[in-house]
Amino acid sequence: MKAIIYETYGPPEVLQLRQVEKPSPKSNEILIKVHASSVTTGDVNLRGFTFVPAGFGLLTRLIFGLRKPKKQILGVEFSGEVETVGKDVKQFKPGDRVFGLDGVNFGAYAEYKCVAESAGITTMPAGLTFEEAASISNGALTALTFLRNMGRIQKGQKVLINGASGSVGSAAVQIAKYFETDVTGVCSASNADRVLSLGADRVIDYTREDFTKNGETYDIIFDTVGKTTFSSVKDSLKPAGLYLAGSGGLREMFQMSLNSLSGGKKVFTGPSSERREDLVFIKDLVEKGKIKPVIDKIYPLEQIVEAHRYVDTGRKKGNVAIRIVDGH
Repeated sequence: MKAIIYETYGPPEVLQLRQVEKPSPKSNEILIKVHASSVTTGDVNLRGFTFVPAGFGLLTRLIFGLRKPKKQILGVEFSGEVETVGKDVKQFKPGDRVFGLDGVNFGAYAEYKCVAESAGITTMPAGLTFEEAASISNGALTALTFLRNMGRIQKGQKVLINGASGSVGSAAVQIAKYFETDVTGVCSASNADRVLSLGADRVIDYTREDFTKNGETYDIIFDTVGKTTFSSVKDSLKPAGLYLAGSGGLREMFQMSLNSLSGGKKVFTGPSSERREDLVFIKDLVEKGKIKPVIDKIYPLEQIVEAHRYVDTGRKKGNVAIRIVDGH
C-alpha cells in the first residue's frame, strides 16, 4: 500500500511517499481503507519536533523516539470504509463508513490502517464527505474536552476563545454556542467574518486590540493556541473564572494542582478525549446542524509535503484535509 513515511525529524521534506506492507487486523481490530486524513498542528510539531508542552521535551522524545521517530507514519485523524474485521469485533462490519482519531498510534497517512474496536471511532455523520469527516474529530474533541469536561460550560456564561479561526478554535466557537453562551472570538481581521459565521457574538482583532486590557471579564477563557498565560489573563477572568490552557505545559499543570487548595480563579489543562462516547456526541451535533467542519484546503496524499509547508506557516483557517482516495 501507499503510505507517507518519515525516518527522521525535520522539515516537510522528510516526508516521503513509499510502498509498505498492508497491515492485517488482530482479533479485536478493524482494517480501514482510509479515504481521507488531515494535517493537524500536532502532526507538524511531531514531524519537526519543534514544539512540545513546556517542561516535557525529554519525556516526549523518550516516548516518540529520541533520535528518530518510533512510529514512522503520521496522521491522527481518519475517515474511510471498513474492509475487514477481526474475529472478536462486534460493532463494525465490512462496508461501514467510519471516522475517528488515533493520537497514540497515528498511521492515517496511508491507504490502510488498523484500529482497535474500542478506540475513538464510530460511523460517519450523515451528509459529510470523507474529507469533512476526517477533519472534525481532533478539533471538536479537544474543544469538547476543555469546554464541557474541564470547564463545565453553562448556559449564559461569557466565553472567550483565543485562536478562534483554527481547527480547535472554530470547533470551540460552535460548541460554546451550542451550550448557549455569549462567545467572543479572538483572531485576525481577515478571519473575522468566518468566525462570526460560526456563531461568535463578537470578534476581537488581536493585531489591533489586547483583550486582556479592554476591561471585559469572562467566565471561561480558552486559549487554543498557547499565546497567553494564566497571569496575563487573570484580570480578565470573573472571580470564579476558568483559564483553559489548550497547549498547557508543566507550568499550567502545577497551577492546576493548586486549584484544589484555593478558591476563585482556576487553571485547567490536559490531554483531549479520544473516547467513543464523546465522538458520538460530536457526530450527533454535526447531524443536528449544530457544528460543521471548517476546511481551508484539501491536498492529495502525493502533495503531503506542500500540505505540511502550508500548516507550518501558522496561517491555516480551520483544517487542512488530505485526500487519499479520489472520487469520494
